[in-house]
Order: sequence, then C-alpha cells, then structure tokens
Amino acid sequence: MGSAVITARAAATFEPVGRSVATARAFVRDTLQGWGYNDVVDDAVVLTSELVTNAVIHAGTAADVLCLRSEDAVRVEVSDHYPEREVPLQSTGIDFGSPDRENGRGLLLCAALATRWGVEYSPTRKHVWFQLDLPDRPVGIRSAGPVLPASLLPVTDQRVRVAVVQIDSTGSISAWNEDAAYVFGHTAEQVTGKQFTDFVAWPHTPGTNTGIADALRLSRWEGSYGIRGADGRTIPVYASHLRVRDNDGEPSTVCLLVRDDERAVLQTPVRAPVSDSASDHRATDPFEVFIGSPAPDDLDGLLQRTVERARDMLDADAAFLLLATDDETELEVRATTGLPSARQRFARVPVEAGTGRYGSARMPAVHEDLTAVPGAVPLLTDTGMRSVVTVPLKVEGRLTGSLGVAAENPGRYSNEEALRLQFAADRIALAVESARLGELERLRRGSLSFLVEASDLLAGTLDRDQTLALMAQMTVPTLATWCAVYTIADQSSDPYLSYVLHEDEDLIDGLKALLSKVTPPDPVPTPGARTWSAPSEAGRRAALSTSTRSLAHDAPLSMSTATRTTLATAQAVGGETVVLPLVARNRVIGMLTLGKPSDDHFRQEILELAEDLSRRAALALDNARLYSERMAISQSLQRSLLPPGLPDVPNVEIEVIYRAAGEGNEVGGDFYDVFPIRDGAYGFAIGDVCGTGPEAAAVTGLARHALRLLAREGFGGPAVLERLNAAILDEGARSRFLTLLYGELWPQDDGSALLKVVCAGHPLPLRLRQDGSVEPAAEPQPLLGVIDDLELFEEEVTLSPGDVLLCVTDGVTERREGTRMLGDDGLADVLSTCTGLTAGAVAARILRAVERFAAEPASDDMAILAMRVPEPPHI
Repeated sequence: MGSAVITARAAATFEPVGRSVATARAFVRDTLQGWGYNDVVDDAVVLTSELVTNAVIHAGTAADVLCLRSEDAVRVEVSDHYPEREVPLQSTGIDFGSPDRENGRGLLLCAALATRWGVEYSPTRKHVWFQLDLPDRPVGIRSAGPVLPASLLPVTDQRVRVAVVQIDSTGSISAWNEDAAYVFGHTAEQVTGKQFTDFVAWPHTPGTNTGIADALRLSRWEGSYGIRGADGRTIPVYASHLRVRDNDGEPSTVCLLVRDDERAVLQTPVRAPVSDSASDHRATDPFEVFIGSPAPDDLDGLLQRTVERARDMLDADAAFLLLATDDETELEVRATTGLPSARQRFARVPVEAGTGRYGSARMPAVHEDLTAVPGAVPLLTDTGMRSVVTVPLKVEGRLTGSLGVAAENPGRYSNEEALRLQFAADRIALAVESARLGELERLRRGSLSFLVEASDLLAGTLDRDQTLALMAQMTVPTLATWCAVYTIADQSSDPYLSYVLHEDEDLIDGLKALLSKVTPPDPVPTPGARTWSAPSEAGRRAALSTSTRSLAHDAPLSMSTATRTTLATAQAVGGETVVLPLVARNRVIGMLTLGKPSDDHFRQEILELAEDLSRRAALALDNARLYSERMAISQSLQRSLLPPGLPDVPNVEIEVIYRAAGEGNEVGGDFYDVFPIRDGAYGFAIGDVCGTGPEAAAVTGLARHALRLLAREGFGGPAVLERLNAAILDEGARSRFLTLLYGELWPQDDGSALLKVVCAGHPLPLRLRQDGSVEPAAEPQPLLGVIDDLELFEEEVTLSPGDVLLCVTDGVTERREGTRMLGDDGLADVLSTCTGLTAGAVAARILRAVERFAAEPASDDMAILAMRVPEPPHI
C-alpha cells in the first residue's frame, strides 16, 4: 500500500482442504464489513476465493490470508508454501492457457478487478496481493455518483413522478397519491380498499412461496415488477418498500414506485452493513447486490456473475447454472465456478432424471450427501462434491433453467438455504430468460441467414474442387476452428482426405500432415454428429514424442520450426472433433469433420446447424460429381467429332478458327474438315447443320465421316454430296438441313493451286486477289437434307500465288447488332484489307471484325477456313 498508513490488520491461515475456500471468503467478508468497506466487499471476496482456491486446491498447501486497512484502500495478501512457478523449458511462443481453466484464473481476475496487484516469490512461498481503492464519498453522504456532463444524464419524461402507495396489513391499498394516479391512470377512489395484488404483474414462480405478498412483509425490499394501468397495459416499475407501524401498532407497507427506466431515483447502489436481523441480512445479500444492478449485455457474462454470487451467498465450493433447451426436455450447462468448466460447458442433462421431486429439475431439491445417491446430480459426478442444493428458474410457470450450489462436505445445506437460493433465482429468472431468448433469436436469424447464403453459394457452382473449398470456408471459423473433408469415390473405395482448412493458415500444412497419418473415420450413414477422438490422440502422441526428443538431445531454448509446428498442431486438434456424414441419393459420398482447439467443445446448436449444412453440401458435392462425369463424357464425344488435326498441304497455307455456341460445347452445328484423299489430292469441307447443341452435333459427325469415306472411295464432289444427302434423309425425323461447301485441292508445280468446289446452300466462298479485289469463287446450289434427287455440279478455281480463299459459316455473315448485320458485303470489305497477310492472320482479322461488330456474345456457331497460296520468295 506504498506509504499509506496501516490502520488495521487481520490475518488467518487456512488448511489445504476444500472447505477452506468458503471459510476464507467468510473471513474476508466479515473483516471488510466490520471495517465498513462494503463498497469493495464483493470484488475482494471474489478475488480471495480464486487465490485461495489456487493455493489449497491446486498448490495443495495451507494459505495465509492477510487483510490490511488504510484510510482510502484495502489490501489483501494470499500466500502459499509452494513457490514453484510455471517457467517453460522452451520458448514455444504458444499460449496453452484457457480462460475457462480454474487454476491461473485468479491472476486474470486481479488484472481485471484490482486497482493494483502483484506476485512475489521467495525460496519458501509464493505471495499474491491485490489492492482495492475506496470510492470518494462526501462527508455525511451515504453514496454519491460522479459528476457527469448534462448530455450523459438519464432522460426522463417531463418531471420525475414518484408514486407513493401504502398497503395495510390485509394487503389492501390505503393511500394512493397524485403521481400514482398520473402514472397508472387509476384514481385514488378507484383503487382504495382493493387488494394491491390485483394491480401487480409479479414475476411469480409456481411451486414456491415467493411472491408479492412475501415482499410486502419484509422490513425493506427493492426490485422490479409491473403495475397494470387503467388501459390494460403493464407498466414496468422499480419499487422501494419500507415496512412501518402506526400509533396503534398496526403494520403497513409504504411503496415508492417509479418507471423502470427512472430506477436511479430509488435504486440503492451500495448496501448497508449486515445487521443481526434476518431481514437486513437478506437485503444485503451479495446476490441481491448483483441483481439489483444493470445486467451485462451478454448472456454468458450474466450467467457467470450469477453463479459466482450464488457460490459466495451460500459459502459454497462450487456453483452451476443450466438453461433449458427449446423442447425443455434437457438442461444445458452454461456457467460454472469451482468445477472443471472447460469439460462441463454445454454438456446436457435430462430435466426428469428420476422419479419424485428430487429427480426433477422443476422443483427445489436438497441433497445432504451425494455418495448416498450416486448419479443424483450427473453434473457433479467425480467432482468431489458431497452436498448440493438446486432450485429451478421459472418464468410464467415455464422451466427455463436450474441454479445450484455445492460443497465438498456433506450436510451443508437445508431448506433454509434452498429458500434463499430460490428467492435469488426468482429475482434473476426473468433477466436470464430475456437474455436467453435474445440470444436464441440471434442464433436462429444467424443460422437461417447462414444456410440461405450457403445454399446460394453451393448452388452457384458445379465444380467439384470449388464445392469442396466452399464447404470448408463456410464452416471455418463460423462453426469450427478447423475442418477436413473426406470424399469417397465409390462404395469400394476408402475415404480420401480431399480438403483441409484451419482459421490460422500457418497451421494448415501441419494439420494436413497429421490427418494424413490418421485412419479416416468410418463412413457411417447415420445422420447427426458423432465424436472422433483419433486426431486429438494422434496430436498428443506427436507432441509427446517431439518433447521427449527435444529433452533427450538437450535442445536449446529456441525450439525448431518443426517442433513448434507439431506442438501447435497438437493444440489445434486437442479439443472436441466431430464427424458428419455427407449422404446424397442414399449413399455416403464423404465425411465433413469439424474440430476445436484444446479444452473446447461444440454447442448443440452449432452441431445442428452443421448437420443442416452437411445435407446441403452433400447434395451439391454429388451434383458437382455427376456434372463433372457427364461433362467429361460429353467433351470426349464432342472432341471425337472434330478433325484430329490439319494436314500439311504442299505450297498451301491453311488456317481454321472454330467457335461453338453454348456453355460447355466444343462442337455444335457448324463443322469443318481438311484431309488427304490420295497422293497429291486433298479434300476440304465447311458446313452448317440447322440448329445447335447435341442434335446438330450428331448430324455433324455423320456428315464429316461420310465425306471422308466417300471421297476416298474415289467419288467426285457432286457424287459425294448426293450420297450424303441420301444418308441425311434416311435419318427420318432426326434429319437436319445441311448447308455444305465441299472441295478438292490439287497443289500445282507452278506454285498455284487447283480447286474443284461444290457450294450446296452454303455462304459462297470469297477469293481475295493480290490487287485487293474480292469476288465469289462459286455459284449457289441447293442445300442438303431437303429433296431426294439433287443435281449438283462442281466448279474449278485456280488460286495464284498470293491469292486467298475464305470460307465461313453463316454465324459470321449473320452477326447482328440491333437491326444491322455484317452480311456478305461487310465480310468482303474486311477481307479486302487482308492483302499480303498469311492465312492465319486473315482468319484472325475476320474473327476480330466479327467480335467487334456487336457487344453481345455470339449466339450462333461459327467456323472460318482460310487457304492461301504463298508467293515465291524474292531472290
């Protein structure tokens, strides 16, 4: 306490037994209340409890507690005789601690609550101290708040109205002032003589004797309830009750009431010292100090403070609070103190554990010795607790939770403690239920939004690898710390580790390596999550092996990267791991594995949400598999319809550009082919089948293969097309119209090329001469697939050196932008600019012109075939 003058001191030593923790709390509470330091009693008791627990339970030695008083502060020192402190052998850079661990939490609380604190070590003991400063109080004033700017003061509706109501010994209203009439709408004449309980909306709990009538009989009482107004609405109020006598000795109760949001007018922030009367003791209970103050914003904070106050109120060794599930058939552990909370958190126990009132959480129960009834309180199994009292939390007759305190000694509690705890539970039940419903609503909305977003993302892709990545990214870190997806190719295949993700990217490789060495979980189709202990066990073995090798080789303080990765991976998989089957179309196609770090567990709501996600993800993954398989088959068949390659034609450049319309299509209704017929002769073709897609592609395959076969049999161009026309008509209803440009090419010794072409309903080929002139190279003839008897003829064309022959399908000439169309003239204009270009450059320029003609993507198949006779090299 620095240079402050010590005005009083008190010291005590406590043996290393569980009961000493409660005794130490009582010692500090009595000492500080005796000194008049009620402002800091609660914080001092909480800190002392944690520090003494560390000494007598975890260190296993006696604890010396010293309280020092000065004019403006109090200092509490706790010493044990186990000076060893946790100094790591190697600098890991990893924090293996957890706020849920009981040991070591005292220092965290000191840092959070104390004004100053410290730890001192000596050869024989460890010494922890904390100091709590007293708030400044003006002389003669019991309590005062700080000076605040006007903008931060509470807002009231016009002037603050304090309703004064007096209730006689029969519970009837005997006085009702003007403010009461204004606030509640009832005049004094309307309410005088009527029972006060007729107007009170009290948060009554059936099955107990606690209610407004009990509160009115207490000498002093403060708290919240509701008053039913004249319009039928319930008006929340904050009340201060005082029990008085008149001159004749008749008792009555004076009630001061304000609107609940103006409670600061009446609420007493600091309680008076404990007196000898039972009523004053009840009014100054630490639990009531807590519940009379504003509750924390978060449910977990409210529950944790509740169990700590309940433990202190009954000088218990442990306390716990459970909340009911949605169907109220089970209770879920949400807060504990003095118990292994990391292991018990979110565990579930049934509401009806057995027959009779002591087997149900719906009624208060006192167990004098748990060893006489093993399993009576499943939460306390193997914790060393012997006696326990539990009370229900009820709102409007509905079970919402259970509050309990326990001690290591038998016979500690009776019905009197049960009534005190029930009274406290009734006071806090409404606040807890309100916070629980708020949390539940947020979880439901979040879950619904999460599943909608997940469904949209999964439906937006048919790529298998992307689906796997989405599955993992949606679960980490929203549902789990890490995730692994196993896939099963078919019923005879073993699960394969396909994807691993951790919220810390640096741990992904180590986690993947660890899981690769672990036997995959069994592909069980049973719905729901099941625990899987293999990863955590493998992580522990790897960490132990690594640590043993490091110590055996006298490793330096700075451990290697591999060792650090192994320990970090073991920490990452040290918590709960669950496996959810991925079932689609009555077959297990994989497993979704979710994991938590050390000492962490999954909430039931999270597992239910993960199960919903796994069903959607399984169907999306199976759809992606089916799509991939069918796409592979489709592309393989489509590729078989395309020519394997272009032959090398002596002294002739040939270039082809092909674009099939439609997503995923490699072949459509347009086709081309260039192939050798016999020595010195080559066939070429470009055609367009009516329509697009698979039906048109089928006729494409028929046409291309028939052309090759007939040409190599020695038939000339007209004969080839006439026989192809007959084959198309033989297809009956499946036949399609076909426009086709077919020709035969003979390179000449003089450097030119001779062509014989037949143009059956197809856009005419264009010839580009060296002087830039463009002209059709053939005349139009009937298309194929319409009439039986065709009379076709072929035309000869000679390409001189430097000439270009351009053949296209109507996807080029019919390219549209609104009402404009590229057309034959537009194509000829573009071709006229291609003088001197190679065949490849000509085809590329034509394609570029087509693409730039309109902003929208092409909706028709397109093929471009360019042939050019190169000029002889200049000498």
